[in-house]
Amino acid sequence: MTNNSGLKADKALAARLFDELLSLSRDDPGVTRDAYGEGEEKAHRLMRQVSGELDLRTEVDAAGNLFLSFDGADSTLPPWIVGSHLDSVPHGGNYDGAAGVIGGLSALSAIKKAGVIPRRPIRVVIIRAEESTWFPESYIGSRAAFGLLPPSALDVRRADTGRTLREHMLELGLRPDLVATGTAALSAGFVHGFIELHIEQGPNLETEEIPIGLVTGIAGSFRYRNARCRGTYGHSGAVARKYRQDAVFAVSDLIVALDRFWAKLEAGGEPATITVGELSTDPAVHAFSKVPGEVSFCLDVRSINTVLLERIHEHLLSCVREIEQNRNVRFDFGSRSGSKSALLSTDLRHRLLRIAQDLGIPFLTLPSGAGHDSAVFANQGVPTAMIFIRNQNGSHNPDEAMRIDDFQAAASMLTNLLLR
Repeated sequence: MTNNSGLKADKALAARLFDELLSLSRDDPGVTRDAYGEGEEKAHRLMRQVSGELDLRTEVDAAGNLFLSFDGADSTLPPWIVGSHLDSVPHGGNYDGAAGVIGGLSALSAIKKAGVIPRRPIRVVIIRAEESTWFPESYIGSRAAFGLLPPSALDVRRADTGRTLREHMLELGLRPDLVATGTAALSAGFVHGFIELHIEQGPNLETEEIPIGLVTGIAGSFRYRNARCRGTYGHSGAVARKYRQDAVFAVSDLIVALDRFWAKLEAGGEPATITVGELSTDPAVHAFSKVPGEVSFCLDVRSINTVLLERIHEHLLSCVREIEQNRNVRFDFGSRSGSKSALLSTDLRHRLLRIAQDLGIPFLTLPSGAGHDSAVFANQGVPTAMIFIRNQNGSHNPDEAMRIDDFQAAASMLTNLLLR
């Protein structure tokens, strides 16, 4: 315990920044901060402004990740890195990702106001493009920071504009040429640890009336973003059941089969999530009186257990074969993408646990079913921890909420960790 034990994060700065971020990115309903677009760029400009207010050193890497640094007593030591992302899903909430960035800044503000010089440098990182809803790639900014983003990722197209990641980077004056060659801003061997604050995106903490969660690990995933089932269009009154090749019924069969398998896994204590986030017939050709001949859908499967993910995938393929035979249809799943699961640092989690106890902050330990940039840091061998903040009304929606006192509790835990 240091003499500065119990130092509280700067709540007034945090409240101001959340309000300013909301006003910059409001897109009713909710907020939109598009990755490598106007919304994310406005948010980055705000954080550069705050960096000036706090007299921090500002750097931007080739991919646009923003680093705000306080050198500490010995600038040669590997730094603490804290932060998260500022991009959002379309019409999302104001706190997803932003809590981690503002948490780092409110911790630094408190440290500087107290006149404390930490032993090692502290860098707040604002990571680009965490939300893969914009570009069909996971963790674009954090992978690029470690020189891990493959050159092919620069050619993926943004969902709304149809323009490539490379084009969006160039428009912002960034260096996709250096990203393509694996130029890295971060090296795992020169990072003391990475801490990410984030709202919890499920109901656990709110339901249990606990403000803080200490995260044990982050789920990996497999995803099919452009899956299709093809049957044959026909007259709704003239084609009997035994002759139909109905794509809607076929995809419905698959969804029900996956849900039953998921329920079985859950009953056996094997955690996973299975989501069909998009499901549609073709509005150019579908009609009230037609047997639907084609359905487009996506599939997002997640688990912290890599072996379980593969079991679910094998079950998926088995179900598809049976449905194709029974319904006389064909499935085309397209390319598979996904992310690796990650286990977070037990040592850092225990240190945060002790700080929470010292500060009298109730907490739970729990895994994260959602993906986070922390997974990239952890899988690179960086000691990594996540602090979840209780969130009302879920996430990735306009009604997302967070109590500022809960935020301050999490940011104060971070503040004290950085000084120990």
